[in-house]
Amino acid sequence: MTSYISLPQFEATLDERLRLVAAKCDACDTLTYPKRPICPSCGGDAFTDQPLSGKGEIYSFTHILGATVPSEFDEEQQISGDVCVAVLQLDEGPRLIARLADVTPDALEIGLRVEARVRKLYDQEGVQRYGLKFVPLQALGVLPRRPVRTRPA
Repeated sequence: MTSYISLPQFEATLDERLRLVAAKCDACDTLTYPKRPICPSCGGDAFTDQPLSGKGEIYSFTHILGATVPSEFDEEQQISGDVCVAVLQLDEGPRLIARLADVTPDALEIGLRVEARVRKLYDQEGVQRYGLKFVPLQALGVLPRRPVRTRPA
């Protein structure tokens, strides 16, 4: 394995990994995901948990082929041949890097609407690790619609 995450470390971040919980700065309302101890906008250190919808769009993407796939994803690569990864712009504002599922590389495009789904990521030390992958809304039978973005007052 090229990246080792101990079971206690994995379990400690389940709230962020499976529930998409961001930190909303109490001073300036900036949403930060993943959570950080200091607000990148104002330097504040007091936060309120803010659940995210798990919906957004592809901001940038790539697909990883062959020997360049991290070893923990060998099994998936053998089955599907590709590991698709994207920078996503969530509807609430934060950007994150995430794995994609139920999509072929030739169907990827900037602006494609996606939604988070819990999926098996890999096995490590005999424990199946689950996390979020993002699936195109078309694969879920939902027509894509770009969100209306507004800035906080």
